Amino acid sequence: MGLALLALVVHTVFGENGYLALRRQRQTLEQLEKEILRLEEENRRLATEIEALKKDPREIERVAREQLKMARPGEKVVTLPEKPPPEKEPETDKKR
Repeated sequence: MGLALLALVVHTVFGENGYLALRRQRQTLEQLEKEILRLEEENRRLATEIEALKKDPREIERVAREQLKMARPGEKVVTLPEKPPPEKEPETDKKR
């Protein structure tokens, strides 16, 4: 009887549909729900940007200048090099 009970407990916790599997599935579900929220927000942002591009010629010009490095006739585009990321200082022993 004790062995059967032990087998039941092991199956309930470690089995294919046991507690640990359910916990992993819940974590995966939470991650996917967060990703869905992020993508929905990105879709809203992009939809707003699309509407602005359809309605406002200045927005088209802004994108052309910033992203495509375009200029009006007679203008010159000057591209500055990007700053390299700051180097991290070596960690010192702060527990003294």
